Amino acid sequence: MEGNEIRSLLHPFLLLLIYERPGHGYDLIERLARMGVPGVEPGHAYRVLRSLERARLLRSAWEPSGTGPARRRYELTAEGMADLESWVPRMGAFAELLGSCVERWTTASGPGRLAGRVR
Repeated sequence: MEGNEIRSLLHPFLLLLIYERPGHGYDLIERLARMGVPGVEPGHAYRVLRSLERARLLRSAWEPSGTGPARRRYELTAEGMADLESWVPRMGAFAELLGSCVERWTTASGPGRLAGRVR
């Protein structure tokens, strides 16, 4: 799934992934892809991470890497946990709305039903 609708949800997606397990930027981008959010540009992911850190939802520290340069490791703060908890009911409501929309489309677009409606 691609597009601005997904990009706008990177905030809670990243908070959730970091809640599950702190990590560094490229690790989080790979985990986003496994979650079903492929193609996230690293520059955009890092901008969101910096924004979350400025908002004190995350904290980061440089961590040495055995195979290369040090990497910035992100972890959730108490404020970040509270923010993530506030996102969960909103995402649940959004999921219901999307489900309702798909259901209506499926009903409205049944076999032969759109032929007379499209001009």
